[in-house]
Amino acid sequence: MSKAKDRDVASSTPGFVLVGAALGLAFLLLPLVGLVRRVAWRGLLGNLVEGPASEALRLSLVTSVIATCFVVLLGLPLAWVLARIAFKGRSLVRALVMLPMVLPPVVGGVALLGAYGKSNGLLGSSLYSLFGLQFTFSPLGVIVAEAFVALPFFVMAVESGLRSIEPKFEESAAVMGLSSTKRFTRVTLRLLAPALLAGTAVAWARALGEFGATITFAGNIEGRTQTTPLAVYLLLESDPEAAYALSFVLLLVCVGVLVTMRDRWMGRRS
Repeated sequence: MSKAKDRDVASSTPGFVLVGAALGLAFLLLPLVGLVRRVAWRGLLGNLVEGPASEALRLSLVTSVIATCFVVLLGLPLAWVLARIAFKGRSLVRALVMLPMVLPPVVGGVALLGAYGKSNGLLGSSLYSLFGLQFTFSPLGVIVAEAFVALPFFVMAVESGLRSIEPKFEESAAVMGLSSTKRFTRVTLRLLAPALLAGTAVAWARALGEFGATITFAGNIEGRTQTTPLAVYLLLESDPEAAYALSFVLLLVCVGVLVTMRDRWMGRRS
């Protein structure tokens, strides 16, 4: 849309719409302003590098990166199937893949317990009895919970990117005699890089901020499963300055990811 058309639309927009938009924006921004206002700037660094806050940040960074790698490993082929292969029930499969985005986080944690729980989990009990592998109350459980909630965000971005690729490029590669694997690695992945990067970044930010599924499935053990959001929850009572410092870090990460990836994640805008 041209700038002239943008101006025409703006001038013909009813006043109550503009007022509603302003109120909606204020409703979203006021809590963020309130958060930033409560940050103790002089002691910000100290609050982040000392005590449970430091340990929670370290654990969150490690687990969210590993979870994101797991998401990419599983999400890329899943997005490919949803974008490129027509099969009966594809819409249902896509809905199931996106389910963790709308599922209450605590319910997601309960579902993970049902699948990977040490005692009665569908898979977890067998893994524990055979290999001594325990997901609950362990860093591995944190990774699983973070990957569970982050995977749909990655799949949504990559599936959209795959659908936007012009078929002629891959068709030309096929005419040149490239195998399906080489077409995927040399052509498709290069064209998909922006969406792949955006999906990875958003999935990482979502994993970093996961709370409900993590505390339900992995617990809240300091130094072992207590990630940054869980530490914020506890520190609000014992050390509010540290809680606001950690919240500010998460806010910066989320804003940075959304601003940097906005064109690739939500579509390019003028």
